[in-house]
Amino acid sequence: MKTAIIDYDAGNLANVVRAAERAGLSVEVTRNPEVIRSAKSLILPGVGAMKDAMEHLDGYGLSGLIREEVKNGKKLAGICLGMQALYEVSEENGHIPALGLLPGRIVHFPEGKLKVPHMGWNELVIHRPHEVLEGLPLHSYVYFVHSYYKTPGDTEDVIASADYGVTVPAVVGKDNVLGFQFHPEKSGSVGMAIWDRLAKWLMK
Repeated sequence: MKTAIIDYDAGNLANVVRAAERAGLSVEVTRNPEVIRSAKSLILPGVGAMKDAMEHLDGYGLSGLIREEVKNGKKLAGICLGMQALYEVSEENGHIPALGLLPGRIVHFPEGKLKVPHMGWNELVIHRPHEVLEGLPLHSYVYFVHSYYKTPGDTEDVIASADYGVTVPAVVGKDNVLGFQFHPEKSGSVGMAIWDRLAKWLMK
C-alpha cells in the first residue's frame, strides 16, 4: 500500500518524495480524497505561511479529511510547516486555527533576542524513546528553517528538542501522529536514518 504525500501547494514535494522513496516507501503525491482514504499512511510536508497553508487545506477539503483519517487510526507525519499545522492554533498573522490533532500553540520566536528565521544545524536532545530516533549517533544534528515554533509549555507530546536560545520542540507526537520541526530530507545521514525509521513506522 502507498503512503500519500498530501499536496496542498505548500510543500517541498520533490525532496520529500526522493527521501521517502530512498527509505523504501511507495508514495503518491495527491490531494485526491479517495487516494488519501485508501493510503496506508499520510505525510504532510510544508514550507511557507500557516495562513496560506490552512486556506489551501480547507479550500481543497483536506482539513476535515485529515482529521477523519487520523481519528480512524491512520498514521500521519508532518514536516516543518506540516508539523505546525498539527496543533490547535498558530499566532502567525494573528490567530490561525490549525488541524488541532495535538494540543498547543505555534508562536513566533522572541523578538530582538534571536536571529529569525532559525536557519541551520542544531543538536537533537531526546526526551523520551521513539522508534524513529532509535540508534541515532550520540550527537545528532539536523537542519531547521523556521520563524515559528511550538510553545514547549505542554511537554507531553515532545519527543526531542533543540536549543536555539529557547527550547524548540523538534520531534513531537502522540499515538498515530508524529511531527518534525526540522527537515529530515535536508539533514544528511542523520536525516536519512530518521527517514528509514519513519518509513517503517508509517507502514506498520
